[in-house]
Amino acid sequence: MPLVLTEDEVMLVDAARGFLTKSAPVSALRALRDSGDTLRYTPSVWGEMAENGFIAPHVPEAEGGLGMGYAAAGLIAEQMGHTLAPTPFLSAAIAAELVVQVGSAEQKADLLPKIIAGNLIVGFAFEEGLRHNPAGTAVTFKDGKVSGTKKIVLDGVGAKLLIVVAATDAGPGLFLVDPSAAGVTVRPLDLIDSRNAADVDFADTPATPLGEVGAAKAAIARTLDVARALLAAELLGIADEAFDRTVAYLKERVQFGRPIGSFQALQHRAARLYARLDLTRGAVLKALRALDEGDKAATMLCSLSKGAMSKLAYDVMVEATHMHGGIGVTDELDIGLFYKRVRVASELFGDAHFHTDRIATQAFGI
Repeated sequence: MPLVLTEDEVMLVDAARGFLTKSAPVSALRALRDSGDTLRYTPSVWGEMAENGFIAPHVPEAEGGLGMGYAAAGLIAEQMGHTLAPTPFLSAAIAAELVVQVGSAEQKADLLPKIIAGNLIVGFAFEEGLRHNPAGTAVTFKDGKVSGTKKIVLDGVGAKLLIVVAATDAGPGLFLVDPSAAGVTVRPLDLIDSRNAADVDFADTPATPLGEVGAAKAAIARTLDVARALLAAELLGIADEAFDRTVAYLKERVQFGRPIGSFQALQHRAARLYARLDLTRGAVLKALRALDEGDKAATMLCSLSKGAMSKLAYDVMVEATHMHGGIGVTDELDIGLFYKRVRVASELFGDAHFHTDRIATQAFGI
């Protein structure tokens, strides 16, 4: 399991970085937030991402995708963290994974090309509380209809399709729901990181099974691991960017007649963060490689990378804010936008505490 990038992966990183820096910089997120736009992303930029092959690159070639693997998807997610790119990238990756895992041949042929082309935005309706809890679901499917409420549906505002996790007599199932169907109420959320999300209510809403009813438990677990690994990669990009910006500030800010970066106490604090970032970078890439290779330790590694990056990214942002001084807590400085994105991304699909507990249970039965 190589923990260095291949030549093709280096080229992908360079291409993604160049595109995102130009087309989806941090200023784009700020502009969308200030405009009050409820979609929270720019459709034309999303279309360009599709043209460049940046949407769901992990979809196998046999299913019409690029077959570049989860590592490639993670590298793109990492670059998106550097610019806080406002796109439905994670939702597209989740939707594509679920369709590949359980969709019928007809559903794959219909949905995958649209997702990869950026023409179909799909929200994953999974969570039912404010804390991640994959243990069960209160939303039910009966007589062709779903009922209940889902919380924090990413890209739920403006989505053209929802994939809903619901309980059936045969076990958890995945169901396709048209957001404009009868009985659906989409309630937009105002998350602190300006991410597109909504709570969605279903009241006897018509739903179509994705694949076989009640046969989705393994696919859901697998897809959650993929989402966690991609979020870990995004958090790595956010933390890297915030760290680099902070080091640059330490070299520029002068106090007592010298740059504050020359003070040994600040150097030591920065050095500790740098070492932790370098170590955790390997954990993130290893989790992505494990998914690609079907390693039986993939689930553990995905939890390790997501939990470690959630904690580390938070620690980086706390230090970044402190080292910037008073201006670090103002909206004027972009560092606050990075902090807000970390606060939300670290909670999605399990925070550091959730994954510490999960690892303890899996490894030691605690």
